[in-house]
Amino acid sequence: MKRTIFILVALLGLGSMSGVAAQKVKDIIPGVSINHFKMERNGKYLTVEMSVNLTALNVEANRAVLLTPRLVNGTDSLDLPSIGIYGRKRYYYYVRNGIGSISGTNEAIWQASKIPNNIDYHNSIIYKEWMDGATLKFHRSDWGCCHEILAEYENLLGQHNETFFPELVFVRPEAELMKSRSLSGSAFIDFPVNKTVIYPEYRRNTVELGKIEATIDSVRNDKDVSIISVWLKGYASPESPYTHNRDLAIGRTESLKEHIRRLYNFADDIIVTEHEPEDWEGLRRYVESSNINHRAEILEMIDSDLEPDAKEAKIKRTYPEEYRFLLQHCYPALRHTDYRIDYNIRSYNDVEEIKRVLKERPQNLSLNEFYLVASTHEPGTTEFTDVFETAVRMFPNDKIANLNAANAAIRQDDHKAARRYLDKAGDSAEAAYARGALAIREKDYKTAAMYLGKARKMGLEKAVTTLAELTERGYTE
Repeated sequence: MKRTIFILVALLGLGSMSGVAAQKVKDIIPGVSINHFKMERNGKYLTVEMSVNLTALNVEANRAVLLTPRLVNGTDSLDLPSIGIYGRKRYYYYVRNGIGSISGTNEAIWQASKIPNNIDYHNSIIYKEWMDGATLKFHRSDWGCCHEILAEYENLLGQHNETFFPELVFVRPEAELMKSRSLSGSAFIDFPVNKTVIYPEYRRNTVELGKIEATIDSVRNDKDVSIISVWLKGYASPESPYTHNRDLAIGRTESLKEHIRRLYNFADDIIVTEHEPEDWEGLRRYVESSNINHRAEILEMIDSDLEPDAKEAKIKRTYPEEYRFLLQHCYPALRHTDYRIDYNIRSYNDVEEIKRVLKERPQNLSLNEFYLVASTHEPGTTEFTDVFETAVRMFPNDKIANLNAANAAIRQDDHKAARRYLDKAGDSAEAAYARGALAIREKDYKTAAMYLGKARKMGLEKAVTTLAELTERGYTE
C-alpha cells in the first residue's frame, strides 16, 4: 500500500534554480529510511520531496512517533509539516480529547496499524534568504502519555546551496506623449472596364470593401480611440495608355473616398487620397519572384528609362507569350487600393484600468503601461511573465519589449525563448547584461564574463557587482 501526501502552499512551477539532486538515503533514523530525496528552489518556493519508508517502524499501542523534516541554518530554523504515527490507544486518546494531533493542523496523521510501507512526502515553503546554505534534518520524536517526549533521533538529509542567479535588469520604457497607431491593408475593388463608379455588389467588391470597413470598425467602435485620418492610394495596371490609367486611378480613388465618407459620415479632411497611375513596382516584384521565361530581360525593360507606354509596348512586342501570362496572372492584382487608418489612443493612468484593458484590448496599451502592470506582480510568476510576453507580441520589433521579455524568460529558465527575444533586443548595455545573465544560467561562464564586461564598459553599474560576484564564486579565470 502506498499513499501520497501533498502538503502544499500554492506551489508555483517557476523553474529549478538550485538544490540537492534526487538521491537514495538508507536508514536515516531508527525505523525510518529515506529514498528519492530532493530539495530544490522553484521560483519563490523551496520544495522538499522524498519517499519515507516505514517498514521497520514499530509503534506501541500507547505511543506516538512524530517524523519532522527540519530546516536549519545557524539560529534560523523551520519545521516542515510532520508525519504522525499513532498507536491504537494514543490515537483514540487524541480523538476523544479533541486534540487532533501533536504538531498541529498540517500534520499527516496515521494509525500505526494502517500505515503504508512508503509515504511520498512533498512540501513547498516560501523561500527566505537564510535558507541559502541551510541543512535539512530529519527528526524523530517518540511520545508517551501525558504529552511526554520519551526519545528523540535526528540525522542529516541534505543541504540547500543556492545557485548563482544574477539580478536581472528590466528597462522601463518612456511614456508616450501621444499613443499614435495605424492599421493598413490592400483592397482589390473591381470596376467595369473604363468606369470609375463603385458598385458594391460587383464581383468580389462586397468582400473587398468589407476589408476596409472592418479595419475602420475595429478602431471606430473603441471609445478610447480617435481616428485621425483615413489614407487611400489607388493603383492601376499598365496595359492602357498612361494618361488613361492616371485618370482611372484618380477617379476610382475618389469614388472609394466618397463611398467611405458617406458610410461613416467622416469630415472631408479625414480622408486623404493619393494615386499611382501604373503600379510598376508591383509588377517588378511579381516578375522578380517568379519563374517566368526571360525574367532578367523583362526586369531590365521594367527598370529602363523608357516612358511607361513605350516600356509596356516593348515588353508586349518582344515577349508576347510572357506578356499574356502577366496580363492574366499579375495585372489584376496591380489594380488595388492601399489603405491606412491612423488613430490616437488615450492614455491610461490607473493600474486597475490598465489590467482590464490588458485582458480586453492589449493593443491599446503602450510599453510603459505594460511595464506598470508587470511591476504589480511578483517577478518570476506566471502573471509577471505573461505581461511582458503580451507586450512583445504587441510590439514585436521593439528592442525594449524584447529585452524585458527576454529577462522574464530568463527568470523562468526558458532559455530558448530568452535567446529568441535577445536576438531582437539590440546592443544596449542592458541587452549585453541580459546575454551575460543568460550565459550564467546556462553555466557558460566565459561567455557570461565577456558580456558582463561589455555591459560594464558601457556604464551599467549592475554589471560591476554581478561580474564581481561571478569572480568571487570562482567562475572566472
